[in-house]
Amino acid sequence: MVTRIPSVVIRHYSNSPKTVLTEKIGEIVTIGLNRPEKRNCIDPSTADLLREAIEDFENDNTLKAAVLYGTGGNFCAGYDLKSLSKVDETQIALNPEGQIGPTLRFIKKPMVAAISGYAVAGGLELALMCDLRVMEDTAVMGVYCRRFGVPLVDGGTVRLQAMVGLSRALDLILTGRSLSAKEAFEWGVANRIVACGTALGQAIQLANSLVKFPQECLLTDRNSTYNAAFSSAYLDLLKYEQENGVKVVRTESIAGAKRFAEGFGRHGKSTNLKVPELKDWEREFETKSKL
Repeated sequence: MVTRIPSVVIRHYSNSPKTVLTEKIGEIVTIGLNRPEKRNCIDPSTADLLREAIEDFENDNTLKAAVLYGTGGNFCAGYDLKSLSKVDETQIALNPEGQIGPTLRFIKKPMVAAISGYAVAGGLELALMCDLRVMEDTAVMGVYCRRFGVPLVDGGTVRLQAMVGLSRALDLILTGRSLSAKEAFEWGVANRIVACGTALGQAIQLANSLVKFPQECLLTDRNSTYNAAFSSAYLDLLKYEQENGVKVVRTESIAGAKRFAEGFGRHGKSTNLKVPELKDWEREFETKSKL
């Protein structure tokens, strides 16, 4: 049972409808992705609102920790591929902070991810951006964007490898398979496994356990731990990942996003992903039909 301190709503970021929700609970803030009909996929405007919410948290001296979650039973199913399918390749550009939020920099204060349902593709990257992850026993992680040629450009290749090691990271990244809560916990990706429907409350409780400590010491040790994990190359590694991956967004990802928008590869399925090559007579018929 989580004892909730009387809450004060800080701000609801208006995007008609509100796609990012924040609520202050004592010395922590909850940040909710609120596109449940899209499994909380991130489109460009939601990414901007998420950046703003996290920056507000970082700049508020009364707040010591944050909890990131998704409404409607899912954490986040990644970037909105239907949105990507409508983008011209000339519009693809590097974003120094990240494509789906402030994922390509070091967040100044601790964040806990409350993971329910799907935390896949960019959603996995958002979960890895957080310091700790509370995962429901029915939740699933995975690099589902593998099916559509969409690369990890929000810190996934950097953080996952540092967290679980090269072999396991390659297993998940190359195959695009699902990672259950049990396996995620065994790998060290999930820090806590909790019952379905309780991730947010348990994550709030975990975040509250951090605020009681002397904060300068906690933040100093946190910074030193990240420095040791990445050998002072954290930001350089994140920059390389995006620069290396954004070229693929232009050449493969938009086409893959269009396949998704047409209904292929839903629910983690990896069948019928390739566009079948037309036979000679089919090409000839297609050419004549356009005349």
